[in-house]
Amino acid sequence: MSLNDPQWGKRGSGNEGPPDLDEMWRSFNQKLNSLFGRRRGGPSDQREPPSARQLGGGVGLIAAVILIAWLASGFYIVVEGQRGVVLTFGEFSQVTTSGLRWRLPYPVQSHEIVDLTGRRTVEVGYRGTVKTKVPKEALMLTDDENIIDIQFAVQYTLKDPMDFVFNNRRTPDSVLQAAETAIREIVGKSKMDFVLYEGREQVADAAQKLMQDILDRYKTGIAISNVTVQNAQPPEQVQAAFDDAVRAKQDLERQKSEGQAYFNDVVPKASGVASRLFEEANGYRARVVANAEGEASRFRQILVEYNKAPQVTRERLYLETVQQMLSSTSKILIDARAGGNLLYLPLDKIMQMSGTGSPELPGSPRPPQATEPPAPPEAGARSREALRPRERGERQ
Repeated sequence: MSLNDPQWGKRGSGNEGPPDLDEMWRSFNQKLNSLFGRRRGGPSDQREPPSARQLGGGVGLIAAVILIAWLASGFYIVVEGQRGVVLTFGEFSQVTTSGLRWRLPYPVQSHEIVDLTGRRTVEVGYRGTVKTKVPKEALMLTDDENIIDIQFAVQYTLKDPMDFVFNNRRTPDSVLQAAETAIREIVGKSKMDFVLYEGREQVADAAQKLMQDILDRYKTGIAISNVTVQNAQPPEQVQAAFDDAVRAKQDLERQKSEGQAYFNDVVPKASGVASRLFEEANGYRARVVANAEGEASRFRQILVEYNKAPQVTRERLYLETVQQMLSSTSKILIDARAGGNLLYLPLDKIMQMSGTGSPELPGSPRPPQATEPPAPPEAGARSREALRPRERGERQ
């Protein structure tokens, strides 16, 4: 059946089709009239006042609806990661976990939803970006009486919903004041260079610990999760002078590094040379001592032989000494008593050439070779005969 059909909504024979809407509306109006009064018959169409029973039934129905709505207002939902704090006439009653919860409606009980997992951030010394500075919060005095400009951010969560609800009025302001107090104490006990350069992480860690101690002392229910130093520098008024000082310090460190490199290059070499000289001196000492001990031992052995045959030992020593001296000189001794003209043979040059072992080049002139004439046998015999009587006399 189409909605445009004029018979739609009217009750037909055999109870077929949907109920009549006009009839339902009239029935609803009659019930309302029966609650608040009914019409009297007659042309005046006046309403007669409702009876006490009808009035009581209507009020009870309205009261029941209001009571149901009031009791239904006590339902609330706690999301995962949150806690519900139930208050009875403003006094703490209980802490509820996640899920659908019910409490007595207002004004008997009320509740506060506390988010324990959400991370909140407080900015100290700036707002939004580090360029938007707040000098009242950022300027701090160090232990060496210098002023620095420092900006940092504090992230925190909630750990105790009851303390958070009852012991906090403006939570960001509480964290801001605790953070500023802690960082000023840490910076006031530190040197300027330590805060600006190598000690940023130590300053942040110490400030986080001190902030947590302050907030726990006041039972705020806040847990500091992280402290990050965004920027730390000297004030803008002295930035140029500070940059000059930093450059001078960098030059000093560079020169120190160069000096250390030169030291590392020169000292090992000098140590090596000194060690080599020391070893050479030890070797020379050992050689001299060994030679001296050998000479002393040889002298003692010669002394023993000398005591046995003094004349023979004396002559042997004389001949060995003369041989040793003549072997290291280029002098040539000629027996003048031999007589005759002897050809000079350059033995020193021949010995020098044979010692160097220089090869003879083809076509190079050779030195003149002369053969020494054999000594006359008479001269040799006379010389031997002259020595024998002298030796016999010395032995006797």
